[in-house]
Amino acid sequence: MSTTQVKHNRTPTFTFFFSFPFSSKKFFSMSSSKAEGDSDNELQLSSVALEALNSFLVEKDERQRRFADLKATLEKEYEERQKVITMEDFEEDWQQSQFWYDPATAEMLAEEILDGATEETLVGIISAPSVFVKIQELKLTISKYEAQAAGRIADSIKVRLLEFDKRFDLFPEFTHYDFQYPLRLPLELKGKFDRILIDPPFLSNDCQTKTALTARWLMRPWVAPAGAASTSHDNGGRNTAEQSPTRIMICTGRVVRELVEKLFRPAGVRATTLEIRHSKGLSNEFLCYSSFESKRIKWEQ
Repeated sequence: MSTTQVKHNRTPTFTFFFSFPFSSKKFFSMSSSKAEGDSDNELQLSSVALEALNSFLVEKDERQRRFADLKATLEKEYEERQKVITMEDFEEDWQQSQFWYDPATAEMLAEEILDGATEETLVGIISAPSVFVKIQELKLTISKYEAQAAGRIADSIKVRLLEFDKRFDLFPEFTHYDFQYPLRLPLELKGKFDRILIDPPFLSNDCQTKTALTARWLMRPWVAPAGAASTSHDNGGRNTAEQSPTRIMICTGRVVRELVEKLFRPAGVRATTLEIRHSKGLSNEFLCYSSFESKRIKWEQ
């Protein structure tokens, strides 16, 4: 910004500030002559100065317009991101053996599978869309720093949904999955997952076995937790199993308990006392099988 002082025969002295970047005298002229009946001094900008000033004002208006457009776009995108999708937007299809968890159960499972996860943790939700949708809902309602302070779900945690129902492909984290073809998945997912939560769609031995094969293929090497053979607790009521590099939860019927514990024995999975509730009820007795214990999850004796 340049400052130019122009002195006249009369007082006072005037100081003019120009916000456009030039200071040459050719951009302005001051007339000290006094017109008849006119008591004010005249300041006249040259044609070059007027052209430069107009150009500056046009550029300024254009920058303001672009900023306003950008702001409107960002506000619209923000509003779109804040639209919370819930399981009420998806009707159960019993022919696909879809039975959604009630909101409290979905939230509890989401918190347990993600407890202690970091930005480097990759979590897979297999055939349990109500848990995945609850995770997305919780991410929108709490910031990263609030999540860390409250021990809740941070938006930065990476979660993938593997699901047969293509209605859920509206989520970018969706990958189509058919248990009939347990390894028909993108190769880049092999051996990448640290944590898995599974709800096999059917109780048949075939479905349970193939789903376990998928989990084994997706996950990093299974390591049985040090506390898997014991129910003793330390660290404020938490079992040492929580420190396992992998974490597995399976929600399925009690009737397949023996098979599930056999299939997932290398990871230290056992039946727990955690109560699983469905929104519309379910006649089959459901259990949560887990490779770890926590304040809410306890292995059955």
